[in-house]
Amino acid sequence: MNSVNTNIGAMVALQNLNKTSSQLGEVQNRINTGLKVASAKDNGAVWAIAQNQRSNSGALNAVKDSLQRSISTVDVALSAGESISDTLLQMKEKALAASDTTLDAASRTALNDDFKALRDQLAKVVNNAEFNGANMIKATTPTTVAALASSDGANKITVAAQSLALGGANVTVSATASIGTQTTAAAMIATVNTSIANVSSALSKLGTGSKALSSHFTFVSKLQDTIDAGVGNLVDADLAKESARLQSLQTKQQLGIQALSIANSSSSSLLGLFR
Repeated sequence: MNSVNTNIGAMVALQNLNKTSSQLGEVQNRINTGLKVASAKDNGAVWAIAQNQRSNSGALNAVKDSLQRSISTVDVALSAGESISDTLLQMKEKALAASDTTLDAASRTALNDDFKALRDQLAKVVNNAEFNGANMIKATTPTTVAALASSDGANKITVAAQSLALGGANVTVSATASIGTQTTAAAMIATVNTSIANVSSALSKLGTGSKALSSHFTFVSKLQDTIDAGVGNLVDADLAKESARLQSLQTKQQLGIQALSIANSSSSSLLGLFR
């Protein structure tokens, strides 16, 4: 039926043109954002999955920060412990020299002064082995490190404190130790030897802890990269594909405009019937 009131051809052409324009808007949005799923409206299920994974990835930043702080804290304790071990070796040398029965008083006094200076230096190292307010080797309430190990905070990597203070469980040399006599010097050799062995054992534990923290930091970094890549696979747009689609839709839009123009002009042909 030919009618000037209802132009079915124009209606169909307009519907197709509107659909093409909508698709063009979708493609342009993907090109602008680089995402094929930019909001829940695009694909609710995929967007929800991506958001959950983004949450896990963001939480892993806090895990990495915690691990890095812990690594630094343990490494400071290790550096201080190595210095303490070296100091104990020098103290043993002084004690051994002072145990010689043939020493004169002046030499013994000089050795004792050196020994006490090393002893006091050891105490200073212990007190200054601090990072971000945490000291793992001080005498009272040394800090045990407990680093975050998972994105939910449920798992932690713990590195136990190792007190290296004078007169403690590891360094058995007292804060008032001296080698002023041949007898005290001879006895001090065994005490320092015990301290050296204890400190070596404590440093071994700290070193193992530091290695565990570093290994887990590497794992968390790789895990975060994998999660981010997975999110990208879910929501990132294939821009090469979208570029080709854009060209196609632009051509289709031009043809749609032309089709609508033809459909609109078809009613004018009815005028010929009344001439």
